Amino acid sequence: MVTMRDVAALAGVSITTVSHVINETRSVALDTRDRVQKAIDETGYTGDAIARSLVMGGTKSLGLAVSLVSHPYFAELIAAIESEATLNGYTLVLMDTRDTPESEQAAVRKLRGRRVDGLLLTPSAGASGVVLPELKRLGIPTVLVDRLTVAKDIDQVGPENVQATSSLVRHLAELGHRRIGIVCGKAGVATTEERILGYRLGLGRAGLKWDEALVSSNGWLAPLLDLEEPATAVVAADHLVTVGMLHEARARGLKLGHDLAVVAYDEVEWATLIDPPLTTLAQPVEEIGRTAVRLLLSRIADPDRPPETIRLSPSLMHRQSCGC
Repeated sequence: MVTMRDVAALAGVSITTVSHVINETRSVALDTRDRVQKAIDETGYTGDAIARSLVMGGTKSLGLAVSLVSHPYFAELIAAIESEATLNGYTLVLMDTRDTPESEQAAVRKLRGRRVDGLLLTPSAGASGVVLPELKRLGIPTVLVDRLTVAKDIDQVGPENVQATSSLVRHLAELGHRRIGIVCGKAGVATTEERILGYRLGLGRAGLKWDEALVSSNGWLAPLLDLEEPATAVVAADHLVTVGMLHEARARGLKLGHDLAVVAYDEVEWATLIDPPLTTLAQPVEEIGRTAVRLLLSRIADPDRPPETIRLSPSLMHRQSCGC
Protein backbone atom coordinates (compact mmCIF):
# COMPACT_ATOMS: atom_id res chain seq x y z
CA MET A 1 0.00 0.00 0.00
CA VAL A 2 1.36 3.42 -1.00
CA THR A 3 1.94 5.67 2.00
CA MET A 4 2.46 9.39 2.52
CA ARG A 5 6.12 8.61 3.21
CA ASP A 6 6.43 7.16 -0.33
CA VAL A 7 4.94 10.33 -1.82
CA ALA A 8 7.26 12.51 0.25
CA ALA A 9 10.34 10.54 -0.83
CA LEU A 10 9.42 10.74 -4.52
CA ALA A 11 8.67 14.49 -4.32
CA GLY A 12 11.76 15.19 -2.24
CA VAL A 13 9.85 16.89 0.55
CA SER A 14 8.89 16.12 4.13
CA ILE A 15 5.84 14.09 5.15
CA THR A 16 4.52 17.24 6.82
CA THR A 17 4.61 19.11 3.51
CA VAL A 18 2.70 16.32 1.78
CA SER A 19 0.11 16.47 4.56
CA HIS A 20 -0.29 20.25 4.12
CA VAL A 21 -0.81 19.83 0.37
CA ILE A 22 -3.38 17.05 0.74
CA ASN A 23 -5.31 18.58 3.65
CA GLU A 24 -4.82 22.23 2.63
CA THR A 25 -3.84 23.08 6.20
CA ARG A 26 -1.02 25.48 5.26
CA SER A 27 0.11 27.44 2.22
CA VAL A 28 2.76 25.59 0.18
CA ALA A 29 4.91 27.05 -2.61
CA LEU A 30 3.44 26.39 -6.06
CA ASP A 31 6.44 24.44 -7.40
CA THR A 32 6.52 22.29 -4.26
CA ARG A 33 2.78 21.67 -4.50
CA ASP A 34 3.21 20.64 -8.14
CA ARG A 35 5.96 18.14 -7.22
CA VAL A 36 3.78 16.63 -4.51
CA GLN A 37 0.79 16.40 -6.82
CA LYS A 38 2.92 14.75 -9.51
CA ALA A 39 4.18 12.21 -6.95
CA ILE A 40 0.60 11.50 -5.88
CA ASP A 41 -0.41 10.93 -9.50
CA GLU A 42 2.56 8.62 -10.17
CA THR A 43 2.09 6.51 -7.05
CA GLY A 44 -1.71 6.45 -7.09
CA TYR A 45 -1.76 7.52 -3.43
CA THR A 46 -5.32 7.85 -2.10
CA GLY A 47 -4.64 8.60 1.55
CA ASP A 48 -6.34 7.37 4.69
CA ALA A 49 -9.76 9.01 4.88
CA ILE A 50 -10.42 7.82 8.43
CA ALA A 51 -7.08 9.10 9.74
CA ARG A 52 -7.58 12.37 7.90
CA SER A 53 -11.05 12.76 9.43
CA LEU A 54 -9.55 12.49 12.91
CA VAL A 55 -7.14 15.32 12.10
CA MET A 56 -9.55 17.53 10.20
CA GLY A 57 -12.66 16.87 12.30
CA GLY A 58 -14.63 15.68 9.27
CA THR A 59 -14.47 13.30 6.32
CA LYS A 60 -15.35 15.85 3.61
CA SER A 61 -18.03 13.44 2.51
CA LEU A 62 -21.82 13.70 2.26
CA GLY A 63 -24.23 10.79 2.40
CA LEU A 64 -27.18 10.41 0.03
CA ALA A 65 -29.91 7.90 0.89
CA VAL A 66 -32.35 7.52 -1.99
CA SER A 67 -34.39 4.81 -3.67
CA LEU A 68 -32.46 3.72 -6.75
CA VAL A 69 -35.57 2.90 -8.76
CA SER A 70 -35.56 2.94 -12.54
CA HIS A 71 -36.56 6.58 -12.75
CA PRO A 72 -34.75 9.22 -14.85
CA TYR A 73 -35.73 11.90 -12.34
CA PHE A 74 -33.66 10.34 -9.55
CA ALA A 75 -30.70 9.72 -11.86
CA GLU A 76 -30.70 13.39 -12.83
CA LEU A 77 -31.13 14.44 -9.20
CA ILE A 78 -28.18 12.30 -8.05
CA ALA A 79 -26.00 13.73 -10.82
CA ALA A 80 -26.82 17.30 -9.74
CA ILE A 81 -26.12 16.52 -6.09
CA GLU A 82 -22.81 14.84 -6.86
CA SER A 83 -21.74 17.72 -9.12
CA GLU A 84 -22.43 20.34 -6.45
CA ALA A 85 -20.78 18.24 -3.72
CA THR A 86 -17.65 17.81 -5.83
CA LEU A 87 -17.60 21.52 -6.63
CA ASN A 88 -17.43 22.18 -2.89
CA GLY A 89 -14.67 19.64 -2.26
CA TYR A 90 -16.88 16.83 -0.93
CA THR A 91 -17.24 13.19 -1.89
CA LEU A 92 -20.74 11.75 -2.23
CA VAL A 93 -21.50 8.35 -0.66
CA LEU A 94 -24.66 6.79 -2.09
CA MET A 95 -26.94 4.23 -0.42
CA ASP A 96 -30.12 2.61 -1.78
CA THR A 97 -33.14 2.86 0.56
CA ARG A 98 -35.31 0.60 -1.64
CA ASP A 99 -38.16 2.89 -0.60
CA THR A 100 -38.94 0.94 2.59
CA PRO A 101 -38.50 2.20 6.17
CA GLU A 102 -36.41 -0.84 7.15
CA SER A 103 -33.95 -0.57 4.25
CA GLU A 104 -33.90 3.18 4.66
CA GLN A 105 -32.90 2.94 8.32
CA ALA A 106 -30.15 0.44 7.45
CA ALA A 107 -28.86 2.72 4.66
CA VAL A 108 -28.80 5.76 6.93
CA ARG A 109 -26.95 3.87 9.66
CA LYS A 110 -24.36 2.65 7.14
CA LEU A 111 -23.80 6.23 6.06
CA ARG A 112 -23.39 7.29 9.67
CA GLY A 113 -20.87 4.46 10.04
CA ARG A 114 -18.92 6.03 7.18
CA ARG A 115 -18.70 9.18 9.32
CA VAL A 116 -20.26 11.38 6.63
CA ASP A 117 -20.36 15.06 7.59
CA GLY A 118 -24.00 15.40 6.62
CA LEU A 119 -26.91 13.49 5.11
CA LEU A 120 -29.26 14.04 2.18
CA LEU A 121 -32.38 11.88 2.33
CA THR A 122 -35.29 11.23 -0.03
CA PRO A 123 -37.61 9.80 2.62
CA SER A 124 -39.82 6.75 2.20
CA ALA A 125 -43.49 6.75 3.15
CA GLY A 126 -42.68 5.59 6.69
CA ALA A 127 -39.61 7.74 7.35
CA SER A 128 -41.33 10.22 9.66
CA GLY A 129 -41.86 7.55 12.30
CA VAL A 130 -38.52 5.72 12.08
CA VAL A 131 -35.55 7.45 10.49
CA LEU A 132 -36.21 11.16 10.99
CA PRO A 133 -36.64 11.03 14.79
CA GLU A 134 -33.33 9.15 15.05
CA LEU A 135 -31.47 11.70 12.91
CA LYS A 136 -32.92 14.60 14.88
CA ARG A 137 -32.09 12.97 18.21
CA LEU A 138 -28.48 12.40 17.18
CA GLY A 139 -28.10 15.88 15.73
CA ILE A 140 -26.97 14.65 12.31
CA PRO A 141 -26.95 17.53 9.78
CA THR A 142 -29.74 16.47 7.43
CA VAL A 143 -31.60 17.83 4.41
CA LEU A 144 -34.69 16.15 2.99
CA VAL A 145 -34.78 16.15 -0.80
CA ASP A 146 -37.77 15.90 -3.17
CA ARG A 147 -40.26 14.36 -0.73
CA LEU A 148 -40.93 16.93 1.96
CA THR A 149 -42.77 16.87 5.27
CA VAL A 150 -44.86 19.44 7.12
CA ALA A 151 -42.19 19.55 9.84
CA LYS A 152 -40.60 22.94 10.55
CA ASP A 153 -37.57 21.60 12.44
CA ILE A 154 -35.58 20.15 9.53
CA ASP A 155 -34.06 21.52 6.31
CA GLN A 156 -35.75 20.38 3.11
CA VAL A 157 -35.73 21.14 -0.60
CA GLY A 158 -38.17 19.91 -3.24
CA PRO A 159 -40.66 20.76 -5.96
CA GLU A 160 -43.84 22.73 -5.44
CA ASN A 161 -46.56 20.14 -6.02
CA VAL A 162 -49.93 21.47 -4.86
CA GLN A 163 -50.32 24.70 -6.85
CA ALA A 164 -48.55 23.18 -9.86
CA THR A 165 -50.92 20.19 -10.09
CA SER A 166 -53.87 22.47 -9.48
CA SER A 167 -52.85 24.52 -12.52
CA LEU A 168 -52.87 21.38 -14.71
CA VAL A 169 -56.41 20.53 -13.62
CA ARG A 170 -57.63 24.07 -14.20
CA HIS A 171 -56.08 24.07 -17.67
CA LEU A 172 -57.98 20.91 -18.58
CA ALA A 173 -61.20 22.38 -17.14
CA GLU A 174 -60.74 25.53 -19.21
CA LEU A 175 -60.64 23.29 -22.29
CA GLY A 176 -64.14 22.10 -21.38
CA HIS A 177 -63.39 18.83 -19.57
CA ARG A 178 -65.66 17.90 -16.67
CA ARG A 179 -64.52 14.32 -16.04
CA ILE A 180 -60.88 14.89 -15.10
CA GLY A 181 -59.00 12.04 -13.42
CA ILE A 182 -55.60 11.59 -11.87
CA VAL A 183 -53.36 8.51 -11.93
CA CYS A 184 -50.82 8.35 -9.09
CA GLY A 185 -47.86 6.25 -8.14
CA LYS A 186 -46.95 4.86 -4.73
CA ALA A 187 -49.46 5.71 -2.01
CA GLY A 188 -48.22 7.39 1.16
CA VAL A 189 -45.28 9.12 -0.53
CA ALA A 190 -45.26 12.86 0.12
CA THR A 191 -45.15 13.86 -3.55
CA THR A 192 -48.12 11.60 -4.33
CA GLU A 193 -50.21 13.01 -1.49
CA GLU A 194 -49.37 16.60 -2.40
CA ARG A 195 -50.24 16.11 -6.06
CA ILE A 196 -53.58 14.55 -5.13
CA LEU A 197 -54.21 17.57 -2.90
CA GLY A 198 -53.34 19.84 -5.82
CA TYR A 199 -55.69 17.87 -8.06
CA ARG A 200 -58.48 18.30 -5.56
CA LEU A 201 -57.74 22.01 -5.23
CA GLY A 202 -57.81 22.41 -9.01
CA LEU A 203 -61.23 20.75 -9.18
CA GLY A 204 -62.57 23.13 -6.57
CA ARG A 205 -61.22 26.18 -8.35
CA ALA A 206 -62.82 24.99 -11.59
CA GLY A 207 -66.16 24.41 -9.89
CA LEU A 208 -65.97 20.63 -10.33
CA LYS A 209 -66.97 18.05 -7.72
CA TRP A 210 -64.54 15.59 -6.18
CA ASP A 211 -65.22 12.03 -7.35
CA GLU A 212 -63.07 9.35 -5.71
CA ALA A 213 -63.68 7.05 -8.67
CA LEU A 214 -61.60 9.40 -10.80
CA VAL A 215 -58.52 8.85 -8.63
CA SER A 216 -56.34 5.82 -9.40
CA SER A 217 -53.67 5.36 -6.76
CA ASN A 218 -52.18 2.17 -8.19
CA GLY A 219 -50.68 3.65 -11.34
CA TRP A 220 -53.35 2.26 -13.68
CA LEU A 221 -55.36 4.29 -16.20
CA ALA A 222 -57.85 1.49 -16.99
CA PRO A 223 -60.16 2.03 -13.96
CA LEU A 224 -60.79 5.63 -15.05
CA LEU A 225 -61.66 4.58 -18.59
CA ASP A 226 -63.93 1.72 -17.55
CA LEU A 227 -66.30 3.92 -15.54
CA GLU A 228 -69.90 4.39 -16.69
CA GLU A 229 -68.89 8.03 -17.21
CA PRO A 230 -65.20 7.65 -18.08
CA ALA A 231 -62.56 10.31 -17.68
CA THR A 232 -62.05 12.48 -20.75
CA ALA A 233 -58.85 14.04 -19.40
CA VAL A 234 -56.18 12.68 -17.06
CA VAL A 235 -53.30 14.02 -14.99
CA ALA A 236 -50.33 11.63 -14.72
CA ALA A 237 -48.67 12.22 -11.36
CA ASP A 238 -45.14 11.15 -12.30
CA HIS A 239 -42.90 9.80 -15.05
CA LEU A 240 -43.51 6.09 -14.48
CA VAL A 241 -47.27 6.61 -14.35
CA THR A 242 -47.10 8.52 -17.64
CA VAL A 243 -45.41 5.58 -19.38
CA GLY A 244 -48.09 3.16 -18.16
CA MET A 245 -50.88 5.53 -19.22
CA LEU A 246 -49.51 5.89 -22.73
CA HIS A 247 -49.33 2.10 -23.11
CA GLU A 248 -52.95 1.75 -21.98
CA ALA A 249 -54.16 4.52 -24.27
CA ARG A 250 -52.38 2.97 -27.26
CA ALA A 251 -53.78 -0.48 -26.45
CA ARG A 252 -57.29 1.00 -26.56
CA GLY A 253 -56.65 2.90 -29.77
CA LEU A 254 -57.10 6.29 -28.11
CA LYS A 255 -55.52 9.35 -29.69
CA LEU A 256 -54.03 11.76 -27.17
CA GLY A 257 -55.50 15.24 -27.23
CA HIS A 258 -58.52 14.01 -29.16
CA ASP A 259 -60.00 10.92 -27.50
CA LEU A 260 -58.20 11.54 -24.21
CA ALA A 261 -56.47 14.69 -22.99
CA VAL A 262 -53.27 13.93 -21.03
CA VAL A 263 -51.00 16.16 -18.97
CA ALA A 264 -48.12 14.92 -16.83
CA TYR A 265 -46.14 16.02 -13.80
CA ASP A 266 -42.47 15.38 -14.74
CA GLU A 267 -40.78 16.26 -17.99
CA VAL A 268 -39.49 13.30 -20.02
CA GLU A 269 -36.78 13.39 -22.68
CA TRP A 270 -39.10 11.81 -25.25
CA ALA A 271 -42.02 14.22 -24.65
CA THR A 272 -41.67 15.82 -28.08
CA LEU A 273 -41.08 12.52 -29.88
CA ILE A 274 -44.60 11.14 -29.48
CA ASP A 275 -47.62 12.25 -31.50
CA PRO A 276 -48.98 14.56 -30.30
CA PRO A 277 -46.17 15.92 -28.07
CA LEU A 278 -46.78 15.60 -24.33
CA THR A 279 -47.78 18.54 -22.12
CA THR A 280 -45.74 18.32 -18.90
CA LEU A 281 -44.57 20.12 -15.81
CA ALA A 282 -40.76 20.13 -15.85
CA GLN A 283 -39.20 20.03 -12.41
CA PRO A 284 -36.06 22.13 -11.80
CA VAL A 285 -34.18 18.94 -10.93
CA GLU A 286 -30.66 20.34 -11.12
CA GLU A 287 -31.60 23.35 -9.02
CA ILE A 288 -33.21 21.08 -6.41
CA GLY A 289 -30.07 18.93 -6.15
CA ARG A 290 -27.63 21.81 -5.99
CA THR A 291 -29.76 23.76 -3.51
CA ALA A 292 -29.98 20.70 -1.26
CA VAL A 293 -26.18 20.41 -1.10
CA ARG A 294 -25.74 24.12 -0.39
CA LEU A 295 -28.35 23.95 2.35
CA LEU A 296 -26.62 20.96 3.92
CA LEU A 297 -23.22 22.66 3.85
CA SER A 298 -24.81 25.70 5.51
CA ARG A 299 -26.22 23.43 8.22
CA ILE A 300 -22.80 21.81 8.76
CA ALA A 301 -21.16 25.23 9.04
CA ASP A 302 -23.85 26.64 11.32
CA PRO A 303 -25.73 23.91 13.25
CA ASP A 304 -27.84 26.45 15.13
CA ARG A 305 -29.32 28.40 12.23
CA PRO A 306 -33.13 28.21 11.73
CA PRO A 307 -34.28 25.30 9.49
CA GLU A 308 -35.46 26.14 5.98
CA THR A 309 -38.04 24.62 3.64
CA ILE A 310 -37.45 25.52 0.00
CA ARG A 311 -39.97 24.65 -2.70
CA LEU A 312 -39.00 25.26 -6.31
CA SER A 313 -41.72 25.66 -8.93
CA PRO A 314 -41.85 23.48 -12.06
CA SER A 315 -42.27 24.98 -15.53
CA LEU A 316 -45.21 24.22 -17.81
CA MET A 317 -44.11 22.68 -21.11
CA HIS A 318 -47.27 23.38 -23.09
CA ARG A 319 -47.71 20.96 -25.99
CA GLN A 320 -50.62 19.25 -27.74
CA SER A 321 -51.50 16.12 -25.70
CA CYS A 322 -53.88 18.27 -23.63
CA GLY A 323 -55.94 18.95 -26.76
CA CYS A 324 -54.81 22.51 -27.42
